[in-house]
Amino acid sequence: MTDAGDMLILNAGSSSIKFAVFDRNLDQRLIGSATEIGGASQLDIDGAVTSEHFATQRAALSAILNAVAGRGITTASLAAAAHRVVHGGQNLTKPVRITPEVIKEIANCSPLAPLHNPHNLSAIEALAAIAPDLPQFASFDTSFHATNPRVATRYAIPKLMETRGIRRYGFHGLSYASLVEHLPVVSGAKLPSRLLAFHLGNGASICAIRNGESIATTMGYSPLDGLTMGTRSGGIDANAVLRLVEDHGVARTKAILNNESGLLGLSGGTSDMRKLMLDHTADSDFAVEHFVYWTIRHAGGLIAVMEGLDAIAFTGGIGENALGVRARILRALGWLGVAMDPDANHRGSARLHADSSRVAIWVVPAQEEHMIAADALRLIEAEK
Repeated sequence: MTDAGDMLILNAGSSSIKFAVFDRNLDQRLIGSATEIGGASQLDIDGAVTSEHFATQRAALSAILNAVAGRGITTASLAAAAHRVVHGGQNLTKPVRITPEVIKEIANCSPLAPLHNPHNLSAIEALAAIAPDLPQFASFDTSFHATNPRVATRYAIPKLMETRGIRRYGFHGLSYASLVEHLPVVSGAKLPSRLLAFHLGNGASICAIRNGESIATTMGYSPLDGLTMGTRSGGIDANAVLRLVEDHGVARTKAILNNESGLLGLSGGTSDMRKLMLDHTADSDFAVEHFVYWTIRHAGGLIAVMEGLDAIAFTGGIGENALGVRARILRALGWLGVAMDPDANHRGSARLHADSSRVAIWVVPAQEEHMIAADALRLIEAEK
């Protein structure tokens, strides 16, 4: 493995590829995305947007590599590529170098994440075809929650169903792992023993982190469970799902619960929290209230599992920017001794707690790409 070179970080979806390049000091050199693959495609590098047509994911990836090469970063000069893979199942519970065996295991997990893993795998295989000598690594969104006790991951269903992979996994793991790594840098203190982490965005979840390890989280078998989200319903009674299937069929029910529910379904118009906070119609106000209520309700259960609370951290697009949402959540946790500094919250400071607060409150920017790069670098160093 070469000692020189940058790392290309890829997060491939069904119609987009997000990418970034980091050097060996983990400084970000550039960031961008290819969007609307198969349609009116666009390529964005550091905010410079061009319109192109990418018929396939491989075509988009080739365009990304060509554009990056125009910045002096070629596949020959890269030390590695590293991918975000959503689901690692029960076996892929830590970052790995991609081998034929790993590819097979990622494919085996595709039924658990049919909207994500096939596209992650497609990018891995496309890059291998374009640059066969480039080492590739993978970090998994589920792996941070591998420390959950079995009582937290097992559904109360017959054991045969669990052997088929029907269990709780949890997601947003790369975000939480990054938060654990960066909170001490932001706070200037050691990581709190009992940390309640809110990843709030279009996808939303909460994680109970004790001594740096996940012990419970709100998402379950899929990213659909838990909190009210941008277009996902969050928690819903299984019999209600079965009723939807009876009325609409499986495919339509999937679309309803994943793409037409959450803030979008409640408001009847938008999943954008910024617009909802400004649009004071009855439906918009209720959508925000629903989001906050269920966030608070789930938070209470996670605090109980940790047997107390030392600190709160917010991350994600809503967690980092929606000061009104943060304020409502923190006010509801006042019975725990949580005291927010309103001025700090309004300024968007990293520290949000007042001097009188018994619980520290922090905002930690999401750095998932940085986390993937750090994972790859550790593996590269270990191979020397």
